[in-house]
Amino acid sequence: MARWLMIVGVILLVTGAALHYAPWLLNWFGKLPGDIRIESERGKIFIPITSMIIVSIVVTILINLFRR
Repeated sequence: MARWLMIVGVILLVTGAALHYAPWLLNWFGKLPGDIRIESERGKIFIPITSMIIVSIVVTILINLFRR
């Protein structure tokens, strides 16, 4: 359990540093074809379907690489 917490901490640290120092690296998130964005006078709805599929595929590949 401690090993997983350290790995998650490092991932959060790297993601935070990327967002702070290089925000253009993640500009694609939410702007892909298939991401649903509905805006009206009363509110906004954002459903990043395609972006989350890509994130899921990348995380699955990384988990499979580290497990072996």
